[in-house]
Amino acid sequence: MNPSFQCGYVALVGKPNTGKSTLMNALVGEKLSITAHRPQTTRHQILGIKTTEQYQCIFVDTPGIHQDQKKAINRYMNRAATSVLDDVDLICLLLDVRHFNGDDLQVLKKIEHLQNVILVLNKMDQIQKTDLLPLMQRISLLRPGLDIVPVSALKQENLEQLMVQIQKRLPQGIPQFPDDQLTDKPMRFIVAEIIREKLFRTLTQELPYSITVNVEHYKTESDLVRISASIWVERKSQKGIVIGKQGALLKKIGVEARADIERLVDSKVYLQLWVKVREDWSDDERSLSAFGYSNE
Repeated sequence: MNPSFQCGYVALVGKPNTGKSTLMNALVGEKLSITAHRPQTTRHQILGIKTTEQYQCIFVDTPGIHQDQKKAINRYMNRAATSVLDDVDLICLLLDVRHFNGDDLQVLKKIEHLQNVILVLNKMDQIQKTDLLPLMQRISLLRPGLDIVPVSALKQENLEQLMVQIQKRLPQGIPQFPDDQLTDKPMRFIVAEIIREKLFRTLTQELPYSITVNVEHYKTESDLVRISASIWVERKSQKGIVIGKQGALLKKIGVEARADIERLVDSKVYLQLWVKVREDWSDDERSLSAFGYSNE
């Protein structure tokens, strides 16, 4: 073992829709967290493990920290996002350069007592370079002494410089995971997230926020992976919307999800989807626990 080997946990935090999942996927080099052009897509902590000869960096993708505490699922996501802050070796706070506002200031306030922080200005490809420097100067006044790294997670711009800054702060230590392991999540979880991503990208307005996915059957055969999953909604009226006219929308979601799953498992996949109703599951602690939303 290399005596100078480094290993540490790095939390990716920020308000919703700052690109945390896109950044983790880009840094790890594999799609582990789902993404969509909508806030609050990520609901759980997800580990992404990047291992080289010099270090093992264990990224923790977190849900967006937000102010809405009305629903039980929102309270769960905030706990999932903030519970890691005092336990990781480094925090990368993502800020969307297009929309730096009061919500970002609230997140900055939550970590004002911490010094192991890098400020990551994401989506730099979407603003003029002449606007970037004044924003960096403004933010540096809010948290003097912290390094600020502008990146584009989507375009994979300046990620090497970010990794240089991250590696500098990793402690020495032995790897926590095998060098070929990319995440701590089981395949059932990843499959459910892939299906949920297709729902987020296909359905309109607020409906995706009322949906969760549970994989009930996952079996690997010699030349096929058989999967059965339930899509849970909160209203009977939502069930028809998800299924679509003559089942067209559900079929579309199934086709897109199956293609992603086949790439991931490198095998043919038989995917069966069912749509079921559990009234107000997202505001019911017992239902949340049954669907795997637990902060324990």
